[in-house]
Amino acid sequence: MTGSICAVRSCSRWPNARFEQANHTIMLRSVKQLYGDKLGALDGEIGRVKDFYFDDENWAVRYVVADTGSWLTGRQVLISPRSLGRLAQAGKVLGVKLTRKQIEDSPSIEAHKPVSRQYEEEYHRYYGWPYYWQGDALWGMSGNPIMEFPPTLPANADSPQPEHADAHLRSTQAVSGYHLKAIDGMLGHVCDFMMDDQTWAIGQLVIKTGHRLSGKEVQIPAGYVDRISYEESTVFVNLTSEAVEQSPPHYMPALAEVV
Repeated sequence: MTGSICAVRSCSRWPNARFEQANHTIMLRSVKQLYGDKLGALDGEIGRVKDFYFDDENWAVRYVVADTGSWLTGRQVLISPRSLGRLAQAGKVLGVKLTRKQIEDSPSIEAHKPVSRQYEEEYHRYYGWPYYWQGDALWGMSGNPIMEFPPTLPANADSPQPEHADAHLRSTQAVSGYHLKAIDGMLGHVCDFMMDDQTWAIGQLVIKTGHRLSGKEVQIPAGYVDRISYEESTVFVNLTSEAVEQSPPHYMPALAEVV
């Protein structure tokens, strides 16, 4: 796990590059470029992209956090990728397949409160979506959030969950800026995440090595992350400093270049 990262199939030099893997073409999108994009419900705009909550066990983005302005103040508004499907391109409205009324009446959670598994169960029951944490695939019974058939909740949806069954959701905004610690010492910090536009899985972390102003940006696969310490604001990776330094460079195109 400490060799050159360039040999890893999922490693991409370009934040919007396409490459083949398994049965679909992967398009990696910069999370940072999506902040501020408009969110449009079936019957009108609902706000803008504020943050993303990802599962730190398998690196899938589970929710978009919406900034709704003065519409729904004092609460978090979470939008599941199940209602978004594939990501639109930068600079365009992200279409949400829900009405404003559905979103307004969805289970409420106070701003700045952690998202519990109990809340997630209530949220998924409200929309009639299967639980993503029940099943062997990234999205429960499927590898992506788009459902080809009418949603059905598991037979044991209302049964008590084990005590250890807890949400492992983390904020991309919060983890951005965390230190990166290689096997042999501190090296830089996290500055972006590269996400698969179909599965919503984070495939790459963008790391700024060296000085925050003069350092270079490289990409490393999320699979090399050993753990994230929220107490230490540090991401630990199973790589040497040299391997990280020799990782493929990160290139951020202007929005006009994203097609």
